[in-house]
Amino acid sequence: MASVIALVSQKGGVGKSTIARALAREAAAGGLRVKIADLDVQQGTSIDWNRTRLDAGIEPTISVESFKTAAQALAVVDHYDLLVIDGPARTSQATLDIARAADLVVQPTGASLDDLRPAVREFHALVKAGVPADRLSFALNRIGTDAEEADARAYLADAGYGVLAGCLVERPAYRKAQNEGRAVTETRYAALNTRADALIQSLIDQIGG
Repeated sequence: MASVIALVSQKGGVGKSTIARALAREAAAGGLRVKIADLDVQQGTSIDWNRTRLDAGIEPTISVESFKTAAQALAVVDHYDLLVIDGPARTSQATLDIARAADLVVQPTGASLDDLRPAVREFHALVKAGVPADRLSFALNRIGTDAEEADARAYLADAGYGVLAGCLVERPAYRKAQNEGRAVTETRYAALNTRADALIQSLIDQIGG
């Protein structure tokens, strides 16, 4: 039976597409049939990224498709082992529809309170709407220091939510890799790839759990 992983956010630019791409890349490299369903039809960032990846001939090939609604995306789930939903950039009914259908909902967030506060409110709203809190996890992105990571983890734990192990640190190499059609697990730097791998593996472990 296929797994459905949803990446959601209350605000844009927090790393939804970054993590969706890396998860899809690692799943495809592991031999799974995987699709990224891009629901941000206005931006289409994952669509553009995949076009760059295909033009560069980067393997493994990843299937990415744009969908207007959550229902349209979920209709294709039986054709894949893993459906990664790159949700809309703002809270909407689609966010709730996705969250209700997903096996795991991941919300990326930075370490500043400007990021953390609205992120927690987003998950509170989903729980209030009936989504179980144990299906919601945070992923830390653009982290500057170990102390910053620890503070963010403590804040989110106090709010009552799980946080994936590992984090993505703030490095230009991650942006450059994605500009080239690669995932953050495919940079030119082994240490950065290892850090990204740890975060994605934590996500994969939660799926298996």
